Amino acid sequence: MTEIAVSAKNIVKKFGDFTAINGVNLTVPKGSIYGFLGPNGCGKSTTIRVLTGLLKPTSGNVNVLGLAIPKQAEALRLRIGYMTQKFSLYDDLSVVENLQFIAQIFGMPRHVYQQRIDQQLSIYGLTRLKQQRVGGMSGGQKQRLSLATATMHQPELLFLDEPTSAVDPENRREFWEQLFDLSDQGTTILVTSHYMDEAERCHRLAIMEAGKLRADDEPEVLMNNLGVNIIEVKAPNLRNLKERLLACHEVRSAAQLGIRLRVLIYQEVTDPIHWLQYRFPELVTAELTPARPSLEDVFVSVTGVGRQ
Repeated sequence: MTEIAVSAKNIVKKFGDFTAINGVNLTVPKGSIYGFLGPNGCGKSTTIRVLTGLLKPTSGNVNVLGLAIPKQAEALRLRIGYMTQKFSLYDDLSVVENLQFIAQIFGMPRHVYQQRIDQQLSIYGLTRLKQQRVGGMSGGQKQRLSLATATMHQPELLFLDEPTSAVDPENRREFWEQLFDLSDQGTTILVTSHYMDEAERCHRLAIMEAGKLRADDEPEVLMNNLGVNIIEVKAPNLRNLKERLLACHEVRSAAQLGIRLRVLIYQEVTDPIHWLQYRFPELVTAELTPARPSLEDVFVSVTGVGRQ
């Protein structure tokens, strides 16, 4: 039986008349990388703060690592790591000084944290930068230091709130390799993102919109259960064609990708290529190619976007 790191049932969080989280249910297995995908303002960060005990839910039940939250939030804080979206370390301290500071916050003995600091510097490629003041570091270097400090005390559960929003693709890829290493060592990771390629890397994925969970499963399962067929169209006047397609109730969405139009057609249409050619005769001579679903297609299909 799979052990559960996070269990949240019917979570609601209101700020006055505004409902930031609306009836969210979550189950996160231990040792997994669980992703939250959604646009800015959809409730991802608020959910993270409720799960860590930083915010008290308006209603619902939260259990994290066997602890009732927010009642046992103080006990939880020693067992989790939290990397915020905005860089939150001290620019006027060196890399080593930041790591020492975090170690002391968690009450680590000096002989323990001195050895642990050397390990972290090596793991995250910061050894040559250990005396560097943080204010002069690049975005990628700061990101690695943030992860090093968040895992300094070897937490059982790691919360990452859009951790790669300010770094380039190469640093993002390296960062995810480090997350997989942590996962292999047994660390449970809950990460928010609005990057589709990152979402595909997660073991399991929740898609949020307007405070609600619209989908929750393994990325491959979500893509396979999409409920649409996808046809890429290469033809003249794509902008005009897109508008005409979106007027058809059989079409879930249409988006231009370079010289092609990616069209999501509901599966009630059994032969989408024939349907396109019948409905739009100019496409008889066009290039129409079936395509595999992507997480972006899933996101468009389960949220309210895509028919603008």
